[in-house]
Amino acid sequence: MFELIPFIKAAGILGVAGIVFAESALLIGFFLPGDSLLFTAGLLASQGYLNITLLVVSSFVAAVVGDSVGYSIGKKAGPAIFKNEDSFWFNPAQIARANLFFEKHGAKTIILARFLPIVRTFVPVIAGVGTMRYRTFLLYNVLGGFLWTFGITLGGFFLGKAVPNIDHYLLPIIVLIIFLSILPTVIHVARDPEQRAQLKKILSKITQPSQK
Repeated sequence: MFELIPFIKAAGILGVAGIVFAESALLIGFFLPGDSLLFTAGLLASQGYLNITLLVVSSFVAAVVGDSVGYSIGKKAGPAIFKNEDSFWFNPAQIARANLFFEKHGAKTIILARFLPIVRTFVPVIAGVGTMRYRTFLLYNVLGGFLWTFGITLGGFFLGKAVPNIDHYLLPIIVLIIFLSILPTVIHVARDPEQRAQLKKILSKITQPSQK
């Protein structure tokens, strides 16, 4: 498990902001612990390890800039990225599915995606691939980034202030946050036959060498 507390204490506010940025700006950032990282950083700020004002502001800026970079990647390189039919994430079907989702839910998708691990990495890219204007994207990017960074970080901060010896309960709290954050994505994949079929295909390719 990613050691959040030692990392945050060692890397500080810039390290937290860097992870938040990378989660949206880099297509490999979907494995990074954005929600639990912000919550834990907020909790440590309540104990005096970090400045809460600098923490939330820097995380907010990193989140907005990261999503904007993701949008730019989708705008410039989207068709080349989403061309592999065998890829679970980067395939033409994902573009079509994302466009339908945007048509159904509108620009608020940008806000909702902030609270869904993995999804928040790819939504800015797909928004860039699609027809969403950057001005519209930026508006909802700022709003979603604010709600996500300030909400989760300050949640950890005020919980740390309110509960004595909160560090004794930190591990189960982090596990609960991770579970609740990935649950909607897991449910979506489980309910989608195409997603399940692609996932089975990928797993079979991974396990095939070990069966020889």
